[in-house]
Amino acid sequence: MKRPSSPTLSRRKFLRGSGVALSLPLLDAFLPRARAESAPTSGKKMVCICTSLGLHAPFLFPEETGKDYQPTPYLELLKSHRDDFTLFSGLSHPDQNGANGHTSEMTWLTSARHPGLGGFKNTVSLDQLAAEKIGLRTRFPSLVLGTGSPSLSYNRGGVMIPAESRPSHVFTKLFVEGTPADVKRQMQKLREGRSIMDTVGEEARSFIRRVGATDRDKLDEYFTSVRELEQRLVESEAWVRKPKPKIDAQPPRDIDNGSDLIGRMRLLFDLVPLALQTDSTRLITIFLQGANAVPPVAGVTIDHHNLSHHGQEPEKIAQLRLIETEQFRVFGGLMEKLKTKREGGAPLLDDTMVLFGSNLGNANSHDTRNLPILLAGGGFKLGGHNAFDADKNEPLCNLYLSMLHQLGVEADSFGSSTATLKGLNA
Repeated sequence: MKRPSSPTLSRRKFLRGSGVALSLPLLDAFLPRARAESAPTSGKKMVCICTSLGLHAPFLFPEETGKDYQPTPYLELLKSHRDDFTLFSGLSHPDQNGANGHTSEMTWLTSARHPGLGGFKNTVSLDQLAAEKIGLRTRFPSLVLGTGSPSLSYNRGGVMIPAESRPSHVFTKLFVEGTPADVKRQMQKLREGRSIMDTVGEEARSFIRRVGATDRDKLDEYFTSVRELEQRLVESEAWVRKPKPKIDAQPPRDIDNGSDLIGRMRLLFDLVPLALQTDSTRLITIFLQGANAVPPVAGVTIDHHNLSHHGQEPEKIAQLRLIETEQFRVFGGLMEKLKTKREGGAPLLDDTMVLFGSNLGNANSHDTRNLPILLAGGGFKLGGHNAFDADKNEPLCNLYLSMLHQLGVEADSFGSSTATLKGLNA
């Protein structure tokens, strides 16, 4: 069929004409090459941890602000790390009323509004935006972990990236070499991908001579995406050829009991220092999903979800405290390991931001205001309780924007941010 001499070629039609229509969502997610090349080098790392059923505020937030607060029951468990973290109150995302009381877990790292309601589309999460900028520097752009398959991580198309919930699988991916046959198969897949991009590039060049200025801009944008994909494939092939790091650690044994939140949490946390110290990745998310089951914690006889909706019943609050106390013990253990392990002569925690909190400020009422947010490490000047207005909350994304800058990622805004967070200094 004779092609028109002056076609009006939309980007979608061009992709369809090139036989790669399905690749459009992926191509839209890739960095422009110029911005990737100008991104500053940084060894900073980030770990984001969300527990979905909240944290009981009276046991967490002190009455005092600043560094001279009296420790609450939960902060008492972190007293040896008191100068290594700041507890924030008065932070939240705007417009988090959604399809149900728990849909805000979808947007904890994105801040997209009205989660789960009609027409809702999520946006890119904090970790995945950072992965676009610095992910090529490590074997794995990010690790997406959780106690189940749901995760905190969403790509630029707003699609959830499923979490890996089996620590043994993560350990194998990080540290166990594949067989020669495995490596050969992976290399072949990468080469096939590069061959596809070569074909697309040839077809695109045959079109560019016949389009106007407007369509040429669209094709230029597409070419940039193609070149970036080629770069990623080349980098991926290089990582396939490189030996994985050798470590002195035994593979973890998975916990099949889905109600054992604390045990599964501990296993996932054990992987974090190993992954960061070997520079296998610099970005990790962990989603601790509460369950309608009784966790194996001494003294607990009621399921976790029911306890989070305690209705101010003293017995339920007492049992909830037992669960959350164990969560803070495990979190304190993670901080201890990050302080003990060293990188370049300094504690690993110095270069690792650790964000720990929840998408619910008050799980009993599904309130998404005044979220419990704790930030440790990463080179910030930390310590104390930083309280913002409890009625007119500061955007949580202001903290996220500060964290992006600390990673060396240039960004003018993120999500619902209005500026970097006041009072947080590097």
